[in-house]
Parts: sequence; structure tokens; C-alpha cells
Amino acid sequence: MSKEFKTADEFKEFCEKIRAKKGYKDPVAFAIARVDRGQLNKDKILQASYAVVNYKESFLSAAALIYALEKCGVEVDFTDSEFVAEFTPKVAKKASKLFNVFENELEKHKNVQVLHMIKHAFEEDLENNEDKFKIAFMFEDAKPKSVEIVYLKLYLLSLNKAPLRSLVLDGAFGVLPNVAWTSRNIPIELEWLRKNEIWLKMSGGYPAIVSVDKFPRFLSHIIPSDNTRILDSAKVRLGASIHPGTTVMPGAAYVNFNAGTTGSVMIEGRVSSSVVVGEGSDVGGGASILGVLSGTNGNPVSIGKNCLLGANSVTGIPIGDKCIVDAGIAILEGTKVFINEAERAKLNEINPNFKFDREIYKGLELANLDGLHFRQNSQTGQITASASKRAIKLNEALH
Repeated sequence: MSKEFKTADEFKEFCEKIRAKKGYKDPVAFAIARVDRGQLNKDKILQASYAVVNYKESFLSAAALIYALEKCGVEVDFTDSEFVAEFTPKVAKKASKLFNVFENELEKHKNVQVLHMIKHAFEEDLENNEDKFKIAFMFEDAKPKSVEIVYLKLYLLSLNKAPLRSLVLDGAFGVLPNVAWTSRNIPIELEWLRKNEIWLKMSGGYPAIVSVDKFPRFLSHIIPSDNTRILDSAKVRLGASIHPGTTVMPGAAYVNFNAGTTGSVMIEGRVSSSVVVGEGSDVGGGASILGVLSGTNGNPVSIGKNCLLGANSVTGIPIGDKCIVDAGIAILEGTKVFINEAERAKLNEINPNFKFDREIYKGLELANLDGLHFRQNSQTGQITASASKRAIKLNEALH
């Protein structure tokens, strides 16, 4: 017999009893996904799309969904870091009964809205929908083992529910399949394309492929804020965090997964994985900020607030607020930087906790300091640093 409740309090009391059971564990995150399966291998998940993701919240809903799974013969393993299961018509029907008490106020309960949509999908076209949904629980933030959990983590980052660098994504590349992405955001197995190439091309049915990658595009999954501009969808991967007010220009601009901005930022250069760019900063045309795999010895780079990275510059160290890296120069961990006595005195006032006691410093020694202006002497080629005299301010009309 299906369990139903007359009031929200009854639902809450029931779910709290589930949570109190021995061995039960609240998930760190959970969500129901619509999945795209392989064209040749139906057990291979190519993509997971989440309409609603829950992070350190909605524990009662999680308990109800776990109850529905177990009543349908699915034993949830709380001892592993993650658990993924088919969200079948039977499970959907059982869960819908539990959440019926909220049917008259769907606008207040997004998880119930998701259930409502899935239930109707099964009722209207069971044949095409019965294997399209999965439910994913993350009980511990560990190395992801499934495509569904990788996508769940990427969504948490892109929706700003979890801070950049806060989730374990080690091994994600090995979990995600490399697929052909079409203009309609439909992933296709490369092997299926090879197997059907003659038929597809001779029939005029070869798909419009926009990329071959393990990661989908940010805009294929995430709706940005009204004051965010991304001028080329290929320039931002899912898993990037794009703060409201950020502009990502076309051309050399790029924002990788687990990287992004914490305020209004102009991006015309490369923001590599693990890089965080502070509010009011400008990443100039072709500028490159190194990620943990491109020369920073695993030390993630942060760019402070109101900084300017000149066109075609390279930054491989974390820099503080109000810094400038001139166009065309590289500031890496081992770069030798000259600072004369007068500029050392000025910089000491800006950074009183740092001891400027000599002329030559390695770039890494100057990491996270404020107010530095990195230049290159046009006669000697020497890299120098001085106190920045220029206030970096973005054009408010563009953000």
C-alpha cells in the first residue's frame, strides 16, 4: 500500500524517522537527471542534465526519495561515496504518492516539480522515457566514479552552490566519455558515427557536430544571470563559475571547468582550470592565466580584485588586488623580478607584512601581494615591479 500524507507535518515526521534509522546518511548532494545514453551501448551514459540540484539541503526530500527506492527493491548503499540508480516509473509513482501533499503548491517545491514532470513524461510516452531518468546521491565528496556524479559536481560549481576548488574532481576526465556534440546538445558516440558514416553521408543525414569533447558547454546546461554576457558558447565549459556581471568575449577568451569569476569581470583571455578571477578585473586579449596542469606546480592561481592582465601576457603566480601585468610579458614562479629601493618603500606601505629587503625576487615570492605593476625594461629586457599608480575600473555600461 502506498504511503500518503494529509499535511506537511506528517510528511516531515515520517522523513525524520527515516533519517534517524541506523546506518542512514544524509547526502551531501543529490538530484534527478535526464540522461543521454550511448547509441551503441545503452548502458553507457554520455550526459546527465539536472533541472534542480540539492547541496547540503532538502534532507527530507532525499529521505523520501530513498524510501521510495527501497520500497521498490533498490537497496541504497550509504557506505560508498556515491550511489546512482535508475529512476523507474515504479519509483516515480511511489515517490509521487509521498509528495502528493505538496501538489497544490508546486511553485514552492522544485524537487516536487521535477517529480511532477517525470510522472507526466512516463504517462504520456512510457516507451521513450522509461530509461531516461536516474537519481544520484553524493554521500561523500570523493573522486567521482560515475558520469552522473561528475555532472552533479559540475552543476554545483556552475550554479555557484559550491565554491570553486571546493569539490574533488580528480579522475573526472577518466569517467567522462569523449563524444561528438551536436548543435542541439545531443552527444553521439564516435564509434556510432564511424559505423554509420556511409549511410549518414549518402542519405544527407550527417549531424552538425560543433565539438568533440568530454565536457559540454556551459550554456547548454546553465541559464546565466541577466547581466552576464557570453558572446561565444564554445568559450565556457560546464563546471565554470560565471559571476553575474561577467563578460566573456569571443576570440582568445576561454573559461575552463572549476574556474571562473567572483564578481563583474571582463574576460578576453584564457582562464584555465582552478583559476579564480576577482571582481573588477580585466583579463586582456590573449592573456593567459596558468592552471594547475600548465606550469604552476599544482599551485592554483588567483587574480585579485581590480587587476589588469595586459594583452598576451602570462600569469603563473597568484596576485593580489590592484595589480597590473603589462602586455606581452610572463610572470612565472621562477621569473626574476627587479624592484628598486624607491619602489620597495612604496610597496612596503601597501604590503606591510612582507619584507622588501633586496633588489631581486622570484615571481613566487611576490605571490598574493597587492599593488604590483609588472613591467619589462624595453632596453635591457629585465622584468621589474613597481607600485601601481593606475586604478583599474571596468566600464559599467558593459557590465
